[in-house]
Amino acid sequence: MASIHKEIAVDAPADHVWSAIRELGSVHTRLARGFVLDTRLEGDSRLVTFANGITVRERIIDLDDAARRLAYSVVEWHATHHHATFQVCADGERRSRIVWVADLLPHDLAPTVDAMMEGGCTAIKQTLEQTASDQTRVSVRGTAPRP
Repeated sequence: MASIHKEIAVDAPADHVWSAIRELGSVHTRLARGFVLDTRLEGDSRLVTFANGITVRERIIDLDDAARRLAYSVVEWHATHHHATFQVCADGERRSRIVWVADLLPHDLAPTVDAMMEGGCTAIKQTLEQTASDQTRVSVRGTAPRP
């Protein structure tokens, strides 16, 4: 089984980061803008459409607010097995770390999934830092965020 580990350092508070991850139907707007184009909730799963044209169904396994952990499994795609988790850890008051782990079969999908996760990490960091900055600007200055 291939196991892919990613860690993302984010200049945003852990509560802000977790809020975006736990909003399961808003990956395309709150978590990974531009990398994910659409997210639709359907029962215990979500359809996620990526910018590269791939659409997958992710079954939500667990959403743990206390641990700030999301577990999910891609159930409709090329993988015969897929299980992944996101976990958010505070790194001080204004920074956090996201640990993203995916286990999958067959092994030959690992380079594709690894590349997608790298792209996802870039989009996640950019989206979360921008939205945290906009939120801080609004609360500190009382001004509206930039579009």
